[in-house]
Amino acid sequence: MSESPTLSRGRLLAVTAATLAAAVLIVLGVILPAEFNRDPLGVGKLSGLSRLWAPDEVEVDARSGGAARAREYAAPFRTDVVEIPLGGFLDGVEKSELEYKVKMAKDATLIYAWEVVGSADARDFHYDQHGHTTPAAGQPMTVATYRQAFGLRQHGALTAPFDGIQGWQFSNSSEKPVVVRLRLAGFYELVPAGQPGNEAGIVANVPAAQARPDRAGAATPSP
Repeated sequence: MSESPTLSRGRLLAVTAATLAAAVLIVLGVILPAEFNRDPLGVGKLSGLSRLWAPDEVEVDARSGGAARAREYAAPFRTDVVEIPLGGFLDGVEKSELEYKVKMAKDATLIYAWEVVGSADARDFHYDQHGHTTPAAGQPMTVATYRQAFGLRQHGALTAPFDGIQGWQFSNSSEKPVVVRLRLAGFYELVPAGQPGNEAGIVANVPAAQARPDRAGAATPSP
């Protein structure tokens, strides 16, 4: 019976080293790209193995519903804080109610948040969020109503359905004066004092005591 050949020590070391090298190459070139999205040797990209780790992709129509999900605007991005003082209902409609809007182009986006300072009862404050076009005399007006409700705060976003003005009619039915603190951000323009949407002449980015010239010196609630 013949004896099995034995490997010399040097050859055994060489075979072991070759086996370890092959294992390292498999880990770096196959396992890391396929399982962990790591491709130190670039083999995964060349062989397509680097895609094995990723989940299946489902393409979404970015214009589903006919509206683009990503838009660019001609108007620059801006932010404003508008403090609107309103009198109590005993002061009369002219002081306890007003309309405040901003000018927006069709498909422009407005992010807003407002709260009422000086009232604790949501039943005492009503708002009508709406928008409309500003047509020339004799031309029809396009109107959109978004929300009518009682409440002391609202926050959200609006995408204008047409060129025009967008905003709120605020009504305070409590006995005390209040301030509506309105925060705006997006793509819009402030309406100048006296024009449709800002007939009360509200001034933005100033304290409530200075924001309504027609009520200069009137008492306003503390923040």
